[in-house]
Amino acid sequence: MSALYFEVRGRGPDLVLLHGWGLNLRVWDELAGVLARRFRVIAIDLPGHGKSDWDARASTPAAQAWRVHETLAPLTQRYALLGWSLGGQFALDLATAMPAGIERLALVATTPKFLAGSGWRCGTAPALLRRLERQLQADCERTVRQFLALQVRGSAPRTAERVLATLRHALAVHGAARPEALALGLARLKAGDLRPALALVRIPALVIAGRLDRITRAAAGRALAAALPQARYVEFARAAHAPFLSSPVRFAQLLTEFLRA
Repeated sequence: MSALYFEVRGRGPDLVLLHGWGLNLRVWDELAGVLARRFRVIAIDLPGHGKSDWDARASTPAAQAWRVHETLAPLTQRYALLGWSLGGQFALDLATAMPAGIERLALVATTPKFLAGSGWRCGTAPALLRRLERQLQADCERTVRQFLALQVRGSAPRTAERVLATLRHALAVHGAARPEALALGLARLKAGDLRPALALVRIPALVIAGRLDRITRAAAGRALAAALPQARYVEFARAAHAPFLSSPVRFAQLLTEFLRA
């Protein structure tokens, strides 16, 4: 099984970045440029995203997390881990299954259970996921474009325009995700429930949510932080799904303070 595509910059303690559904490591460029002054930043393209290949034999969440682990093994033995959205679920998988090397965990716009249901009111309405599944079968590129627009909905117009331009640029210069990876990502969100494993994550965690997020509700972030044994919760009042892009200075400062504490 081949390694996933990754890029390394900076010097210092190791920090691994995992992006969200449909995107790639280019979304981290601004943040990584700031963090590389104090950390050795390792950004990875998730399986089937960006320049990482898609391996149909490694299509379960556990197998995909293992691909991330195998990619990191030659690079670092001790690292902090930052996951955004779907990347946050990858990060939780790694923190529960292979916790020995992870020193700190930062989760952005992350939920342990994407869909709302009995006993979980802070999930997303199932209708959104059903719509994405239908759209993905009809027009993959259009579905991703609409999903990007959803990520900034509710933000101030100028902020939304800037963040959306960054997301679109990442896809334009670094490549779109494979249809198989997109479909499997939605299937994972549809069926996944990481809540039973959260008590196993016994490392310091920082959970960051945007109050305006229309994809991962802030309430899910609060519930996630409450369920993790050593978590702190921070909510960005004017941010939607990508607070590291809409509030880059505050985000970088908050993350740096957490990682260096």
